[in-house]
Amino acid sequence: MTALFKRIKPAERFRISKREIAKFLGIAESLIKEVKNWLYVIFVHRLDKGGQFISYRKVERWRNAVACQIQKCVSLEELQQLANAIRRDWKKHKKQYDDVVLRFIEKIWDQRRRVIVQDLNQECSLASLPAL
Repeated sequence: MTALFKRIKPAERFRISKREIAKFLGIAESLIKEVKNWLYVIFVHRLDKGGQFISYRKVERWRNAVACQIQKCVSLEELQQLANAIRRDWKKHKKQYDDVVLRFIEKIWDQRRRVIVQDLNQECSLASLPAL
């Protein structure tokens, strides 16, 4: 389990409906008997094929959870540490990340970085103002 996975805790926090899984798999919702959130994967019991495993990293909620973690960062150091955790997770689980997800995460990370830098610059310019 990677640091990013521990930080997001998908088994505890994600509740993914049959409808979401059906949409993800491109099948009718009626073909899904049960969805279980296991520690490392989602188990889908399908009526047409039996059991199927889905990585948390493949579902949209993972992408959104990573974006939320990025947006919570308040310093450049914290943001960089998170970027390193994302990079390590991606390297270890490349097959579970789509290129679209990586581009989305990079875009959110860059936006957050710009906001933090802008806030730092404003603090510096306010500090240089003469006292009243």
